[in-house]
Amino acid sequence: MMANGGIAGSMSEAPAGAVWTKTCVALKRELGEATFGSWLGQAALRERGADLCLVAATGVARDWIRRHAWRRIGELWAQNDPMGRSLDLKSRMEFDAQAQGAYAETQALASPSIAAVDTDVIEIEVPIAAPSLEARAARQQGLQERFSFETFVAGPANEFAFAVARRVASWADGHFNPVIFHGPYGFGKTHLLNALAWEAMQTGPGKRVVYITAERFTTTFVKAVQDRQTAAFKDELRNADLLLIDDVQFVAGKTSTQEELFHTLLALVEDGRRVVMTADRSPAELSEMEPRLRSHLQSGLVCGIEPADRTLRLGILERKLATLAAQGRFVPSAKAEVLQFLADRFTDSVRELEGALNTLIARVGGDIARLTLDEAQTILRPHLACNERRVTVDQIQKVVAEHYQLKQADMISERRARAVARPRQVAMWIAKQITTRSLPDIGRRFGGRDHTTVLHAVRRIESLKAEDPVIARDVDVLLRKLRG
Repeated sequence: MMANGGIAGSMSEAPAGAVWTKTCVALKRELGEATFGSWLGQAALRERGADLCLVAATGVARDWIRRHAWRRIGELWAQNDPMGRSLDLKSRMEFDAQAQGAYAETQALASPSIAAVDTDVIEIEVPIAAPSLEARAARQQGLQERFSFETFVAGPANEFAFAVARRVASWADGHFNPVIFHGPYGFGKTHLLNALAWEAMQTGPGKRVVYITAERFTTTFVKAVQDRQTAAFKDELRNADLLLIDDVQFVAGKTSTQEELFHTLLALVEDGRRVVMTADRSPAELSEMEPRLRSHLQSGLVCGIEPADRTLRLGILERKLATLAAQGRFVPSAKAEVLQFLADRFTDSVRELEGALNTLIARVGGDIARLTLDEAQTILRPHLACNERRVTVDQIQKVVAEHYQLKQADMISERRARAVARPRQVAMWIAKQITTRSLPDIGRRFGGRDHTTVLHAVRRIESLKAEDPVIARDVDVLLRKLRG
């Protein structure tokens, strides 16, 4: 597949690809670069025999395209396609499942009312389970089979790290050594390292892959010293074709363990063997780590994993819901507003995001499709209360004003210019989301405005978050600042 205007066609010279390229040019001009990139930028044109399909990155993206752009796409496609071919629309998971002959089985679980396109309910396609490698030795190392590339949801925040991991797992030449994936807790580093291990064992069955956490590295090394078995410990690691170490920051401050890790790393790299590690910070920030070891970690390829953006968080929720539905044998669907609430509220950690969905499924099970936003908020309220830092409307106004380079007085002023009105609406939306203030109370704190003004602001920002990636990104950044 070759890229055409940010979207892949089956072949750049193929008629279908040329038609889609012309369609994309018009869509970019009409929707704007930002909106096009957010919802259509990761879509792909696929050909299967005589059938043509536009494959959206996620079910949420598919639904947005259907509601906001599908009619126009159809018009542009018809204008540019002299052959008059029809174009279908599916999510990537749906398309892949259909390609493997499993989609029909998944659809059999769904009732006709839920299988139909619905703007209020998002149906999630059940993913094809990654094949079990039945690698007992790998599981004894601590690898988890549920962490595979197939279950990893890639997006702008992690796509470079994902691509690097897949390249290392393929045993391709020209690799950097060592490779360090870093990012805060709950960003998917362990998932990526596990996935790399499973793939590497599958693609290189004659290779020796060793996965170990830094904590286990430390305790095993200490025990080996006590038992006078250090030679066996060294052989175990230095004979690996690929050594994977999770949470390497754990060895910081442990002098003898760092010394052993340094010599292990040196021996493997000099012998042309591969080393991949994860850390909660970049090597340059591991100040307690011995400089010589830190320097070697920095000498390879350092890949940062950023916080998941809203689109990626929605994709993760879709994948998780599909997995849970397959395990519980219920229809994998949920109201869009419920998934959007989770994606907007749990922004700091993928684990917390998945944990919130786990909580809802544990409470309502197969009734998740009928769960309303109010019911979801009620179920999660104790969890939200214990994790939410108390934030005042005054703090929200200060942070939002600073972000948009305004004065706090602008938040409560009568100025109606968009440069002031839109940030004010963002501040009102945030106040509604993360404080316990009522709409009238929020309105009073924004210059004595009526509660209907606040309600309009909340609804307007809700709408813009789905359509304008700049607003969505601003809201994400502001929520992170306010939640500390």
